[in-house]
Amino acid sequence: MSRTLDHHLQPGARPEPMLGVACSQQCARPTKSQHDGRPMEHNTQLSVSRRDLLIAGASTAAATAVPRSAGAQVQPPSIPEGVQLPVTLQVNGQEHRLDLDTRTTLLDALREHLHLTGTKKGCDHGQCGACTVLVNGRRVVSCLSLAVMNQGAAVTTIEGLGTPQSPHAMQAAFVRHDGFQCGYCTPGQICSAVGMLDEIKRGMPSHASEDIVAQPLVSAHELRERMSGNLCRCGAYSNIVDAITEVAGEGRT
Repeated sequence: MSRTLDHHLQPGARPEPMLGVACSQQCARPTKSQHDGRPMEHNTQLSVSRRDLLIAGASTAAATAVPRSAGAQVQPPSIPEGVQLPVTLQVNGQEHRLDLDTRTTLLDALREHLHLTGTKKGCDHGQCGACTVLVNGRRVVSCLSLAVMNQGAAVTTIEGLGTPQSPHAMQAAFVRHDGFQCGYCTPGQICSAVGMLDEIKRGMPSHASEDIVAQPLVSAHELRERMSGNLCRCGAYSNIVDAITEVAGEGRT
């Protein structure tokens, strides 16, 4: 340590690395044991640079700055319990009285409570049309409609359009023209097609209608536009249009 202090006291002395020299000299000197008084040799030469000291200090500060709660698992927010209300639904000509959570969609009421699984759950966001049903004759995506909103309304699902022994004209046309492949979107396609032809009969224009005052024409372009909300991932659109065109030409909806 005297050598280190001399450099500071003598004017004009050339500075040397203080920490490394001091540590090397002190660690290299033999020390006496506290028990027997004999010198104890250190075989390890400890040399700590300024860079190593700064890194060690920064690491220690960072470790102590981390809160203990950082590793704790975040608890998910609790979901409040819903309100149960009695709901009366008219589905396929039959009355059904149910006690439903007010958040239950018409789609879930049909599938989970009435076990009418012909109506399919696709995207559950109203973007694919697989869950389309008819409510008072108008097509509705049932995943976006609450069951309590349809109290007293006449709901028609694919099961209510026809039976295997006596199919609806649109169902039979889809079979003849192979208007499906996997069939998952087919119930929604058929219900939407039935409601869409009724819209044309009532003179409702679409974005493809050239004259919004005149009676809409049943053309491939018109049908594709009106059915654009029903997606078919198998790509059976041409056959679907052929099936709808056949039913429209026969005037049977």
